[in-house]
Amino acid sequence: MTEALRPASVVTLLPGLAAAGSVAAGAFALRALAPSYLQLMSPLLLAIVIGMLLGNLFGVASAVRPGLAFSLRAPLRIGIAFLGLQITFAQIAAVGLAGLAIIAFGTLSTFLVVVRVGALLGVDAKLARLIAAGTSICGASAIIAANTVVRDQDEGVAYALATVTLFGTICMFTYPLVGALLPLNDLAYGLWVGASIHEVAQVVAAAFAHGQVSGEFGTIAKLARVLMLAPMIIGLGYLLSRRDAASGRPSAAIPVPWFVLGFVAMIAVASSGLASSQVRQGVALAAQCLLALALAAVGLETNLRRVVAQGWRPLLLGGIGTLFIGGATLALSLAWQA
Repeated sequence: MTEALRPASVVTLLPGLAAAGSVAAGAFALRALAPSYLQLMSPLLLAIVIGMLLGNLFGVASAVRPGLAFSLRAPLRIGIAFLGLQITFAQIAAVGLAGLAIIAFGTLSTFLVVVRVGALLGVDAKLARLIAAGTSICGASAIIAANTVVRDQDEGVAYALATVTLFGTICMFTYPLVGALLPLNDLAYGLWVGASIHEVAQVVAAAFAHGQVSGEFGTIAKLARVLMLAPMIIGLGYLLSRRDAASGRPSAAIPVPWFVLGFVAMIAVASSGLASSQVRQGVALAAQCLLALALAAVGLETNLRRVVAQGWRPLLLGGIGTLFIGGATLALSLAWQA
């Protein structure tokens, strides 16, 4: 990342970039052409699914691998930084101190519980951390961001993505049904949804199913939760570096990922009003394209046999994490409206 790419090395990246780019473009095209109920699926998920299918059916040529590896560096990090332009400090403040406290508690406690339960279940520690990140913060984006410091294999990333997508989708359909039976007002329901469901698209669908007020507040609560991505990556990197230092491993330097600083800087730009709505929409699309490119590369490199070999315990872990964050934030949302 620090040294400039020479022309010869750029040429070696082209086959892999073309392969990942084609898969990512196919994911966006499939989502656009799909029935409306399937358009709630993230193009990020579609990119990794298409990549896995193609990679396992036809294999990946050695000439493609350098470009795929590059796709998991600069494009991934730039895409994560661009996500910050969709959030403003005013939106975060609109949730209120109590609402932010509920979101922060749900995020931190869920991450710690999932990691701890993962250890008790015998789930690989790296995979447990990825599932914890996706469950506690924002699904696919949090998983691929966390993996910049966790450094799990592609199969672990794919399993974590599949797990949080499965349970997030279940929540998307069940929350409106459960919410109709509970004594939650519009704002409390929106807070519950935004504080607990994994993906932004899933939050939007579940929150607006309860009405306009719930939809808008749920979306804002979710964006406030996405803000937790920055301290999560820095904190996780710090803890892992301390662990490496204690065990005498060479990778003991405490990382401060530049893209996290970029993420916060983008929030500041969005809050300043300097970026028009058209610019923010364009950057949002660019972020989706870059992240889809990275996940297409993950999919192409993923061996499905190794994913299946992970067993049922990580899936159970994702279910436990989803139930915990849903139950904890529901209780707090009920208390918040009282």
